Amino acid sequence: MILQYFKKKENTYKVIGDKIYISILSETKLLIKKKYFKNIDFNLSFELISIFIIYYLKELKNRKQIKYKKINTEIVNNLVTDLDNTFREIGIGDMSIGKHVKKYVKKFYYRVKKFDLVLNNNEYSLEDYLNSIKNIDNEYTLELSNDLRDIFKKINKNLEKL
Repeated sequence: MILQYFKKKENTYKVIGDKIYISILSETKLLIKKKYFKNIDFNLSFELISIFIIYYLKELKNRKQIKYKKINTEIVNNLVTDLDNTFREIGIGDMSIGKHVKKYVKKFYYRVKKFDLVLNNNEYSLEDYLNSIKNIDNEYTLELSNDLRDIFKKINKNLEKL
């Protein structure tokens, strides 16, 4: 009787969303270990994770299948849960944690709009976007953008397997 809950399609989407989010975190950790950054802090991690999530969301949306909307929802849910857990670890209390999570979710959706210009190749290049992030050392912007493009290619290969 309990097996019916494990075989639900919603659980499949959650598992896929969780795997994608875990891969985003591992790519971010690998990137942070490189020399591209002035200071490594929470805001830098948030920026990098946002870039990867936005890229995944955009690529999944371009595939125009119903299941990808559900996977996108799971990825964003993982981000919100991760923000909540991180703020709790930092020591922010229950009374104000919602305010902090809301602030970063708003930042995330602002970045979705801004990074969309990069992905659509309109008026904003990836290098311009990276230069606008304060903790990135501008002398390494080109190298960082090349690394990001390589990671984006790897993401596309992984998405083809879904």
